[in-house]
Amino acid sequence: MTAVNNNQTILPQSLLDQMNGAAASKKSTAEEAQDRFLKLLVTQMQNQDPLNPLDNAQVTSQLAQLSTVTGIDKLNGTLESLMGNYQSAQLLQASNMIDHGVLAPGSQLALAEGKAIFGVEFPSDVDAGQIVIKDAAGAVVQTIDMPAQKAGATPLLWDGTKADGTKAADGNYTFEVKGSLGGKDVKATALQFGVVTTVSSSANGVLLNVPGLGGLTLADIRQVL
Repeated sequence: MTAVNNNQTILPQSLLDQMNGAAASKKSTAEEAQDRFLKLLVTQMQNQDPLNPLDNAQVTSQLAQLSTVTGIDKLNGTLESLMGNYQSAQLLQASNMIDHGVLAPGSQLALAEGKAIFGVEFPSDVDAGQIVIKDAAGAVVQTIDMPAQKAGATPLLWDGTKADGTKAADGNYTFEVKGSLGGKDVKATALQFGVVTTVSSSANGVLLNVPGLGGLTLADIRQVL
């Protein structure tokens, strides 16, 4: 093997790059990279030029890099294990919500037997709020004025009464929410009601499957009814 001088790195940069990426690569583990490094280092030391020995500073630097890679690999393994345990705990917790009603962002309103559950969420206190309910054709069937509301999610119930006092037919409707504070508009969030039917685990975490709302994360749930 050709001896190296003090201006050369002990190992090719490509190999160093490979070792630095070993923690994130599935092609080789940090332990395998460490074994290859040590074998190459011992071979170079055995074949070095006595008049031009290896640079101690370079050896120390590369050993430090290798130690860092090994530490990162072990840390990643620990984090993956913790995430797996956390997701399992979330899945168990979420399973308790099956068959429970929830409110999550959405603007659909299902009127059944003259009743429809929905909700609103205000980011701050408001002086007044307003809910506009529309039918499938987009025509306004009812406007509900709300008094002052505190910040947060509030569940509501519509009895199907239309603006003219008649009863709306069961079916699907949509609704919009408005709010104001001191004469200025406050952005509000419409909350749709649904029932959790199943829970599942995905790459994005635990999902609660709610017909009409799809797969929801725990963060999507504003209220459990």
